[in-house]
Amino acid sequence: MTDINYALLPEHLRDGMRRYIEQHIRPGDFLFGVLINNFMEACGHADAISSQFLPDIATFLHNEAPSGCWGSTRKVEAWLKAKATPGEEKK
Repeated sequence: MTDINYALLPEHLRDGMRRYIEQHIRPGDFLFGVLINNFMEACGHADAISSQFLPDIATFLHNEAPSGCWGSTRKVEAWLKAKATPGEEKK
């Protein structure tokens, strides 16, 4: 996996995003809503900090995350079903 700059995310979201991207583990409801591109879902589960950083999280996904792991429910479900292979390039 290429180097992903998780420092661009709010600190309390970094571990969940890292587990999702690198280990294909389902994140919490807020990140799941963001990943499937469902603004209402994300906002309904956002804490005060996360809601302020939605534009930064979107920028992180666009610039840092593998394109196959976000953007629609279909993509996220496929990502979650995929098995991470050590050293595998997913981007």
